[in-house]
Amino acid sequence: MNFEPVEAVLTLPRLWVQNANAVSSPLTWGFPPPSAFAGFVHALQRRLQQEGHALQLEGVGIICHDFEPQTFRPPGHYHQVFRLTRNPLNEKGETAAIVEDGRAHLSVSLVIGVTGDYPAGDHKRTEFAKMAMTLASGMRLAGGSVLPHPSQQAGRVFEPELLEWPADPEGQAHAFHRLRRQLLPGFALVGRDALLAAHRQQLSAQRQQPVTALDALLDLCRLNVEPHHQENGDTLWQVRRAQRGWLVPLPVGYAAISLLYQPGEAQGVRDRSVPFRFVESLLSLGEWVSPHRITSLQQLFWHHQAQPEQGLYRLLNHYLPNNRIESLTQGVA
Repeated sequence: MNFEPVEAVLTLPRLWVQNANAVSSPLTWGFPPPSAFAGFVHALQRRLQQEGHALQLEGVGIICHDFEPQTFRPPGHYHQVFRLTRNPLNEKGETAAIVEDGRAHLSVSLVIGVTGDYPAGDHKRTEFAKMAMTLASGMRLAGGSVLPHPSQQAGRVFEPELLEWPADPEGQAHAFHRLRRQLLPGFALVGRDALLAAHRQQLSAQRQQPVTALDALLDLCRLNVEPHHQENGDTLWQVRRAQRGWLVPLPVGYAAISLLYQPGEAQGVRDRSVPFRFVESLLSLGEWVSPHRITSLQQLFWHHQAQPEQGLYRLLNHYLPNNRIESLTQGVA
C-alpha cells in the first residue's frame, strides 16, 4: 500500500508521559501500542482544525528515549508485578473493587507528517509548532498525562519544529539525515511483518506441518531451550541463539469478532451516533531500531489502514531493511 508524500514534518520532542497504560493487549505488556500514538495524533489534528488550520496529520513516527515500567519483583520471586495504587475504602470499610491497569513512565518524540494548509514562513511555522506543542501538553497520551520534561528543570529545552519537507529526493535525504540526529539517543518502533511471515514459512518447512502466526511470533520472542547431543552421548540443554535485532510482540490494531451494527442498534455503547462492532487485539512483530539505521521518512511512519469489509482495523509501517530478512532467519532450529 502506497501512502501520499507529506508536505511538512512536525516534530514534538521529548514528551514526558506519566502513568501511561502498560497493558496493551491480553497477551502483552510494556510499551504502549502504535494505535495509542496514532489516536493521539488524530485528536491533535482535530484540535488544530478547531484553531482554524485546515490541515491533515498523516502518519506518526515513534521514538522512545526512556521507559520506566511501574513494576517490582517480590522477594524470593523471579517474576515482576505491577505497582498499583492504594485506593480509598468503600462505605463498608472494605477495599473497593477496582481493576487497575499496569502503568509506565516514558519519554517519547513524535514525528508527524503534515499535508494541507500549514503556515508558510519560518516565523509562522515556529509559532505553529509551539502552539501544537502547547495543545499536546494538555492531552492524554496512552492514558497518561503529558508533563514538562524533567531535563527542562536543568535548563535544557527541547523545541518543537515544523519543517517544510523537500520535494526532491536529494533534499529529502539531507533533511532526514538532519532529523535523525535530533532523535538520538533513542530507539524507533517499527513493524516487522515480513520477518514474521518468513519465520512462519521456515518453521512450517522444518516441522513439516502448518504453523500458525502465533506459533511463529512466540518462537521469535521467547527464550527457547533446546537439547544439543554431544559426541559422548550426553545431552546438553542450551538457550537457542537469539535473533539479531530487538524484536518484540506488538499489538498493531484490532480484528472484528462480530457483525457491524448500525448507529443506535447496539445498547450500552459509548457513542450511539456511529457504527459499532466487537473486536479483539491483532498481534504482529515489531522491532526497536536506532534512528540512524532508518533510511527514509516513510520507513519511520505508522499509518492507519481500515478494511471494514474484512473486519480489520490496523496500523502499517513500511520499514524493510535491505537484505536482512534472510540473515535474521538463519540459524533458527
